[in-house]
Amino acid sequence: MPTVVLVGPYSFIFFSSDRGEPAHIHVKRDRQIAKFWLHPISVEKNRGFQEYELNQIARLVEEN
Repeated sequence: MPTVVLVGPYSFIFFSSDRGEPAHIHVKRDRQIAKFWLHPISVEKNRGFQEYELNQIARLVEEN
């Protein structure tokens, strides 16, 4: 899983096997991971992040 960018504690990664899906990015911190659609930016899947943190991450996705 290649890392696209690191911002603070967050690794923005992708899986090369994720084909045939709309453009998206996975964001990982420790044991938490979330998947964000890019157009429009929205949470598709969340495992472990609190709601306030998902909002922060969504802003980072938009900025990067």
